[in-house]
Amino acid sequence: MQGRIVKGIAGFYYIAAEDTETYECKAKGIFRKEKLKPLVGDYVEIEVLDREHRTGSITAVLPRKNTLIRPAVANIDQALVIFAAKEPGPNFSLLDRFLVTMERQDIPVMICINKQDLAEEAETQQIRECYEACGYEVLFTSASQKEGIETLKERLKGKTTAVAGPSGVGKSSLTNLLAPGIEMETGEISKKLGRGRHTTRHSQLIALGEHTYLMDTPGFTSFYVEDMEKEELRYYFPEFQPYEGQCRFQGCTHTHEPGCAVKEALEQEKIGKQRYGNYLEMYRELEEKRRY
Repeated sequence: MQGRIVKGIAGFYYIAAEDTETYECKAKGIFRKEKLKPLVGDYVEIEVLDREHRTGSITAVLPRKNTLIRPAVANIDQALVIFAAKEPGPNFSLLDRFLVTMERQDIPVMICINKQDLAEEAETQQIRECYEACGYEVLFTSASQKEGIETLKERLKGKTTAVAGPSGVGKSSLTNLLAPGIEMETGEISKKLGRGRHTTRHSQLIALGEHTYLMDTPGFTSFYVEDMEKEELRYYFPEFQPYEGQCRFQGCTHTHEPGCAVKEALEQEKIGKQRYGNYLEMYRELEEKRRY
C-alpha cells in the first residue's frame, strides 16, 4: 500500500494511506544501512502489520521531487516564510538566508508579513517594495484581526507548501486559521506517545483541501549558508541577474571589484542596501569557512 508521511516523531512515522486511514509505522532497518531517512512529505510504500490498530512498516521511499535539510522535508511545491511586522520586528538577515536556500533548490517562495496591524503603513510599504523588486510575492496578514487569510488560502490552493518562520511571529495562529482543528489532532498524537506539547515542534503535513497541503515546520532562529562556494552565492540574489555579464571583470563577485555593475545599481538605488549588506555578510561567512 502507498501513502504519504504526514508526521514523524521519535522514529514513528504517521502515514496517510490510499485507503484514507492513517497508519503508525516504523522504518525498516534497510534505511539505516542505506543512510536514507524518511522525511515528512515523502511518498512511501508500507506493509500493514495490524489493520485494526493501524500499524505497519515503511518498506520503500518513492523518488523525491526535492529535499530540504532545514526544515527536513520532501516533495514541496513552494515555500511560505512568515515574519512579523512588529513584536518581534523582522530579522532581514534571517529572511534573506532562507530565500537563498530556497533559490538554490529552485523552490518558489512567498513572503508573509504577519501582525500588519501593529506596523505603520510606511514600514510595510518599505518591505513590500524591497522584496517585490527582487521578484518575490509579499503578502500581509493579521492573525489577530483575521486579515489577509482568504488571499493566503488562495495562494496555497492545489500545492504542498512548506511554512517556516522564527518563533513569535504568529505562525501557529495563522496555521490554526488555515486549518481549524489541527490542535486537536496534534494533541491526540501527543497523548498517544505520552509526550507533552513539545512534540508539535516536529514538521507535519496538514491537509487543507483537495491536493492542498500545508507543511508546518519548527521555528528557526538561525540559518547558516552551508555547502556552497562563495562565488556561487550571487546567483541566488535574483535582483543581481540583470547585471550579470555587465561588470568589467568576468566572474565578478560584486564585492570589491572595480567596474561592478551590481555596485553601480546599488548606488543608483536599483538594488536595496539592506539586501546587498546581507549578501556581503553571507559572502564573508563563506570566505571564512573556506579558509578553515
